[in-house]
Amino acid sequence: MVAAVEQIEKVIENIERVVVGKRKEVELSLVALFTGGHVLLEDVPGVGKTMMVKAIARSLGAEFKRIQFTPDLLPSDVTGVSIYNQHKQEFEFRPGPIMANIVLADEINRTSPKTQSALLESLEEGSVTVDGETLQLEKPFFVMATQNPIEYAGTFPLPEAQLDRFLLKLNLGYPTALEELEVLERLQYKHPLEDLEPTMTTEEVVMIQSEISKVHVSEDVKMYIIDLVHETRKNRYVELGVSPRGTIALMKASQAYAFLQGRDYVLPDDVKHLAPYVLAHRMIVTAESKMSNRTAEDVVSLILEQVQIPVNQRRLTRS
Repeated sequence: MVAAVEQIEKVIENIERVVVGKRKEVELSLVALFTGGHVLLEDVPGVGKTMMVKAIARSLGAEFKRIQFTPDLLPSDVTGVSIYNQHKQEFEFRPGPIMANIVLADEINRTSPKTQSALLESLEEGSVTVDGETLQLEKPFFVMATQNPIEYAGTFPLPEAQLDRFLLKLNLGYPTALEELEVLERLQYKHPLEDLEPTMTTEEVVMIQSEISKVHVSEDVKMYIIDLVHETRKNRYVELGVSPRGTIALMKASQAYAFLQGRDYVLPDDVKHLAPYVLAHRMIVTAESKMSNRTAEDVVSLILEQVQIPVNQRRLTRS
């Protein structure tokens, strides 16, 4: 475990050669990657979303593909298409950009719901269906989707079923003045991405994913996760609470985060740290909350204050 944690730290340091001042976001992205989950990045253009995904792919020596979502994009443009070869007199499958280890789904809310739904199977099942044939995607498989929170004209908001497939929702935010100065100095002569070398292989990523699944989660911590999720379902500011998929996502993300901290067990603090990133995008707040400018993140923060952190071991009473 110690060797794996040290290797992950090298990956983070490697990514930070390209992405300045975003260690928390890089770490959380790796939490999703090592959990087998996916990330939704909602932020304004030009803050380094694409560079971060490319740096992650380069650091892992993984195959990287980018999909630019547009209103006229078809599902087959994502998954691939079978084309008839006249010489061989048979159909040949030409894989789409989704058939890669790490995929950047850029401006996902600019394409039609039909094309958005083409991602559903790949995000949840790790497979795509083309012409009635199901094709398994190679592991590791990690999608980082981006969307612009400012422009709404000509966009198609992601439905709840699609949002629920993303393990985490993050935003990078603007850099500080010193961080922006560091960016200028690094880019003055050439892009640091050009010299980025892999520090981990995709095979090692799969091995770490297997190790993370063994991180211990006590019944006490599981009950804390359940308490948080159940509170979202009865909170007066929430119209639609977090689904059981969100409960599982919070536990798995907590396992990965604990592993990155060098522990083989999850603490309640791990859950508390990750809850805003895992739960907020899975909730729909009430009209009253929207009118008072209370966001889903604000509601999660309120719930974290209300739900008591477990101290003693508790057992679930079965009726």
